[in-house]
Amino acid sequence: MPFSKETIIYHAAGYLRLSKEDGDKTESDSIRSQRDLIANFVKSTPEIRLCSERIDDGFSGVDFHRPAFNLLMEDVKAGRINCIIVKDLSRFGRNYIEAGRYIERIFPFLGVRFIAINDGYDSAKERTQSDEIIIPFKNLVNDAYCRDISVKIRSQLDIKRKKGEFIGSFTVYGYVKSKENKNQLVIDTYAAKIVRDIFAWKLDGLSQQGIADRLNKISEPSPMEYKRFLGLNFATSFQVNPRAKWSAVAIGRILKNPIYAGHLVQGKESTPNYKIKQRVLKPEDKWIRVENTHEPIISQEVFDTVNRVLAQDTRIAPDEETVYPFSGLIFCADCKSGMVRKIVSAGGKRYAYYYCSKNKAGDGCTTHCISEKMLQKAVLQALQNHIASILDMERILSLIDTLPMQKEEVRKIDTQLLMKQEEIEKYKNLKVSIYEDLKSGVIDAEEYREFKGIYGKKCEEAQQAAGRLEQDRSTILLGEGANSIWVEAFKKNRNITELSRKVMVSLIEWIHVYPGSRVEIRFRYQYEYERALLFTENAKELIATPSPTSIQGVM
Repeated sequence: MPFSKETIIYHAAGYLRLSKEDGDKTESDSIRSQRDLIANFVKSTPEIRLCSERIDDGFSGVDFHRPAFNLLMEDVKAGRINCIIVKDLSRFGRNYIEAGRYIERIFPFLGVRFIAINDGYDSAKERTQSDEIIIPFKNLVNDAYCRDISVKIRSQLDIKRKKGEFIGSFTVYGYVKSKENKNQLVIDTYAAKIVRDIFAWKLDGLSQQGIADRLNKISEPSPMEYKRFLGLNFATSFQVNPRAKWSAVAIGRILKNPIYAGHLVQGKESTPNYKIKQRVLKPEDKWIRVENTHEPIISQEVFDTVNRVLAQDTRIAPDEETVYPFSGLIFCADCKSGMVRKIVSAGGKRYAYYYCSKNKAGDGCTTHCISEKMLQKAVLQALQNHIASILDMERILSLIDTLPMQKEEVRKIDTQLLMKQEEIEKYKNLKVSIYEDLKSGVIDAEEYREFKGIYGKKCEEAQQAAGRLEQDRSTILLGEGANSIWVEAFKKNRNITELSRKVMVSLIEWIHVYPGSRVEIRFRYQYEYERALLFTENAKELIATPSPTSIQGVM
């Protein structure tokens, strides 16, 4: 039962709260400072007996769902206390609406005396007209202050994210915080080895569940258990069992996280405002991505290849641990449907064939079929020929740095780029001029929309062309030769004698099967290959023809 208003002796509880999130000044608002102030106040107020204190250390004043505050209200409802004392109104709470509801409605209804010492507020005393204005105003100021602090904190965190600094209490599996700089990630040698194994196994054709099973079988600690092993007080909503095990979901998160390629993607979640603590996922275009912020555990090439594999529709066959080498890579050339693998028995032997899935299901298309043995032979031969072509191309590319041709090519592209920039500016100016024509009444709204669409499309096409020229320029300046990533990807397989899943997904984008078992293969880095091929064809003539400088040297 609540105490009545006629109670002479008040049984009080001191309520203390501190939160850096609210911008509290640690020294002046410390728990000790609040405790001393309340104790001195009670000494000078004989009708109040301090029975207990409740402390919320590290809890924001915006939210009234605080552990100690909940216990305080239980004491009130149980009749153990009938007076609450705080240092000031900001210690009680910084939510204008909620603080007012407790002070104006809930506490009077429960017969609770409420005292805010520094604000000179005591609900047992007769309220003046100024109290009716000042108290709500102070609550409003506290609320606004908390909002301002929240905006500043969010802004500062975003600035750090955009600078490529890591913002988070815990790092992902495979990294730890630098001892010198807590916003810098460094590789955890032990966990990084497991991460590399996970990516390698995926390239070998294992499913996410297969990788998880393999790690659980060798009793490898899951990311959560590993954090606990390191002594980190880590908790997550993903845990189901007392001892967390590896799962397909956990493997998928690792395989898709660009942090392992050296890039930070932060700010994926946020709270709607400073009063609501429930986190929501932000649109992807609002995420903050900064590349090359820390040392990668796996290369960009491996990361891209794995994520291309994840996007493909591949399934593990019954009684198999890995996918078939051609899974997700082979398609019907006509309807572009995936080819399905089928085993045919003949003469006591088993033969594997690939069929058009649409034709096999009776949904149309024509018969497209090829034996697995023939397919392997054709793809291996094509891959060997392609690698030989690249090795020959590399020899020519290695000479390009010594030729005047490279500089000439760059000058030519610079001229084209300048023309494209002028074209872009022209269409931008035209878009501005037709808007002025619309305001002047020279053209109507329908004509304005038509011209705006035309000029917008022309501008976009010019920008795309400029982007391609920039890429060509970079290709030449970087010397798409021996040190090129795409050349190295093929070079390391120069002695290939058989196909593997890893080689297939690393070097081939797709295989199209035509009627009559004819195949077309699209290798990875085809654009780079074609540009380099064109470049080397032009370079061959220059290499074969002595330059004027070399002729003069001979004479």
